[in-house]
Amino acid sequence: MSDRLKQLSDAGVSIWLDDLSRERLETGNLADLVKNSSVVGVTTNPSIFQAALADGERYDDQVRALAADGADVHRTIFELTTTDVRAACDVMRPAWEATGGVDGRVSIEVSPDLADDTEATVAEAKRLWEAVDRPNVYIKIPATPAGWPAITATLAEGIDVNVTLIFGLDQYREVMEAFVAGLEQAQANGHDLAKIHSVASFFVSRVDTEIDNRLSDDSLKGRAGLANARLAYKAYEEFFADGRWADLEAAGARRQRPLWASTGVKNPEYDDTMYVVDLVVENTVNTMPQKTLEAVADHGEIRGDRVRPFYEDAASTMAALAEAGIDYDDVIDVLIREGVEKFVKAWHELTDTVRTSLEQAQEQEQAQA
Repeated sequence: MSDRLKQLSDAGVSIWLDDLSRERLETGNLADLVKNSSVVGVTTNPSIFQAALADGERYDDQVRALAADGADVHRTIFELTTTDVRAACDVMRPAWEATGGVDGRVSIEVSPDLADDTEATVAEAKRLWEAVDRPNVYIKIPATPAGWPAITATLAEGIDVNVTLIFGLDQYREVMEAFVAGLEQAQANGHDLAKIHSVASFFVSRVDTEIDNRLSDDSLKGRAGLANARLAYKAYEEFFADGRWADLEAAGARRQRPLWASTGVKNPEYDDTMYVVDLVVENTVNTMPQKTLEAVADHGEIRGDRVRPFYEDAASTMAALAEAGIDYDDVIDVLIREGVEKFVKAWHELTDTVRTSLEQAQEQEQAQA
């Protein structure tokens, strides 16, 4: 096992892999990462599934079976993705049991086409939850204005939620409010709060990418992502110190953990482990693409808490960015909109890929008839 990854885990950071494919499952790669790389969770998104299905022949048999059964594109995507997530949940089940449900999690996202439709998002969340049928699945819901009430309604049903596409501090506070409201409703509905879990996926590297592109002062480049994330953790500590939360905690509720997402470095001039080693703090998750995971294992320097001691520095950095003309609210608005658009684009590409595979399977079946 990698000493550096173990040190990261020992520092209170849960290591999740930001990738999934049938190849990883069938070759034992995911199980190997669990055994040797301290991986205790998996996240997916439309882009990940699009890449897996576009490159993987391991889906062909299931596609042919679905085609023979008359499945359309949307049912086929649903079946393919939930099959992978169900299998990954089974691989992660020991970690789920060992941590009392905190880790050992696998996330699957509602269709990004539903990002502005609260009722449809809730319905899709229920459908995914029932289809995967594993206690360690997380349903991912985007942190859009329509997503906030969907988060509340989904948690109220006792369904575990991974809130995704969080970029801004005000947006994050809305997410935490939605989380608490969901637990309050779940309690009223008779659910055991101790069994409900949630994480809030706060994106990091994309903040630097957007702000760096707006900066002329090189000395401020590459600093916004970390500063923004550190202030998010400060907001997390402040929010869960409130008396409203204390009542829920007394009833067995667990805090919604911050999850650092988008931790692969986009700028090759930056340290390729910076969004991991400089965001070490207890009770967090860091979900990494394999390239970042390998970089941390190879040369990541774990130096203890790199968040709480830097609150003042983070605030100073954000103030300097404002003085340099960076409109923070506009940055966040752009990132949220582009984040949804990127996932919608990947979803449509996934749809096209699966449609082609179905058509080919149907042609082969007709040729053999």
